[in-house]
Amino acid sequence: MSLQDIAVKVVTADTSSVGNIAALLAEISTMLEQLLGRGNSSMIDLKSLPLSPQEYEQLRFTLGQGEVTARLEAIGPSEIIETHYPGVWWVTHYNVEGDIIADMIEIASVPSILHSQPEDMRAGLERLHELLPQYAQNK
Repeated sequence: MSLQDIAVKVVTADTSSVGNIAALLAEISTMLEQLLGRGNSSMIDLKSLPLSPQEYEQLRFTLGQGEVTARLEAIGPSEIIETHYPGVWWVTHYNVEGDIIADMIEIASVPSILHSQPEDMRAGLERLHELLPQYAQNK
């Protein structure tokens, strides 16, 4: 057997998704400009887009990971990752089985899920008020 007898299959990279990624990056860029200029937060629902698995991974690779990550435990776990571009966040929500139920790019100073809700703050304030007398007695 010689080198000429070995079958070689040439596979080229699929570049058809470059346009989809370019369009998404342009949209993210515009949204980030609006955040900086007018303070407008915005979001892209990745599950609503017809992204192939390769496009999804290409987008994740292109945006990269920045310095800040957070993990929440609510109805199911949520993962919040600042991308390589401050103000651009990758927010993924999972159900208790670990399936992705929401996957978004959020353009904001702080992702909305990390903001305390007024009703939660009121409940926390009530608990603090209930706790204060215990410490006042121990003076």
